Amino acid sequence: MGATPAASPSSNVEFSVVRPSPTLDRDMDVVGAGTREDDRREASAPRVPSANPEEAEPGLSRFTVIAVWSVVAVFAVATLARSAAVDVPIRDPGGKIVLERLQIAVELLLVLVVADALLASLWRHRSLRALPRTLRERWPWRRVWPVAMAVVVYHLVYFCYRSLKSWDAFNHDHDHGLQAVDRVIFGGQTPAVLLHNLFGEHTAAIVFADIYNSFPKLVTVSVVGTLVFVRPVRRAYLFLCSMMWVWILGTATYYLVPSLGPFATYPQDFAGLTETAVTRSQQTYLEQRAHLLTNPAAHDAYASISAFASLHVGVTCVILLMAHRYGHRRLAIALGVYLAAVMVSTIYVGMHFVVDDLAGVLIALLAVRLGQLTVGRSVSPRREPRHEPEQEPERTTAA
Repeated sequence: MGATPAASPSSNVEFSVVRPSPTLDRDMDVVGAGTREDDRREASAPRVPSANPEEAEPGLSRFTVIAVWSVVAVFAVATLARSAAVDVPIRDPGGKIVLERLQIAVELLLVLVVADALLASLWRHRSLRALPRTLRERWPWRRVWPVAMAVVVYHLVYFCYRSLKSWDAFNHDHDHGLQAVDRVIFGGQTPAVLLHNLFGEHTAAIVFADIYNSFPKLVTVSVVGTLVFVRPVRRAYLFLCSMMWVWILGTATYYLVPSLGPFATYPQDFAGLTETAVTRSQQTYLEQRAHLLTNPAAHDAYASISAFASLHVGVTCVILLMAHRYGHRRLAIALGVYLAAVMVSTIYVGMHFVVDDLAGVLIALLAVRLGQLTVGRSVSPRREPRHEPEQEPERTTAA
C-alpha cells in the first residue's frame, strides 16, 4: 500500500489577478501618452508600504472634460456677444484684472506642489532624498494636466466675468428699489446706518475694511489649495466647477438687477466713516465707471461696480459649502464665522445692500449643485477608499 502524498504547502494558496475595469480604462484614456511610462517606473521601483491611495489615482472622465470646456465656451460666446453689442473690445488694462491674478495663482501652485511632495517625502520616507521620486509619484502626468487645465479654465471664466461686469455700467441701475426692500426688512431703517451706530465709524471701519479686502486672498488660496491637496483630482473639480458657476450666476444677476451699491447712490450714509483702503477703492470705482461711460473706446476704460448679487458673499459661501461637503467640519465652522463677518462688512462699508447678500447665498447653493452636475453625479466629495471599484480582484485557487 502506498502512502498518500502530503499536500504541498502551496497547493491551497490563493492568487489574486487584478484586472482594470472599463471605468478605469475610460478615465485613463483621457490622459494619453505618458501613463505606460509611469506604470513601468512604478513597477521597477522598490515598493514601500504606503497608505498613499493617490499613486494610481484616476484621471478625469471625458464627460467632465467636455462639460467643463462647454461651460467655458458658452460663457465666452456670451461675452463676445455683449462686447459686440456695446462696441467695446475685451481688454485687461495693464494686466491687472486677470494676468496678475493668473501669475499669482501659478506661483502659489508651484509652491504648494513642492510643499505637498516635501511633506509626503518626510512622512513616508523620513528623508529628503526621496523628494524627486515622491514628486513623480504624487504628480504624474495624469494629475498634472487636469490641474493645469483647471487653472486655465478658471481664469478664462473669471476674465469673462470681469469683462461682463464692466459692461454692466451701460445698464440702468435699480439701487433705489433695492434700498426700499432693505428698509422694509428693517422697519424703515437703513441697515448700514444701524451698523454705524452699533459699531461706530472709526476703528470698526478699519476692521471691516480689512475683512472685506481679505476676500481675494481667500479665493486664490482656496482654489489653488484645493487643486493641490484634494485627491483624486476629480474630487477637486467639484470645487473648481462650483467656483466657475458662482461667477457665471453672479454675472447673470448683475444683468438681472443692475446696481451700483449703497456707497454710490447714498454717499451721505457713509460720509462719516474713517478713510480706509475700501473708501479709496470706492472713489476709484466711480472714476473708472465715469471714464468708461464718457470714453468707452479708451484702452484703459474699465468699470468694476455691480452690487446685486454680492459675490463676496456668494463665493465665500461656496467655499464654506464645499469645505462641509469635503468633510472638513472645523474648517467649515471657521468659514461660517468668516462668512458672517463678510456679510456684515459688505453692508457696513456700503458695497452691498442686504438683499444683495441674501441673493449671494442663494446663487452659492445653486452653483454647488451645478458644479456637481458638471463633474458628474457619480463623483463624491468624500474621500474615496484605498481600493476603488476600478480594480476588481478575481480569485483563483491553485490545483
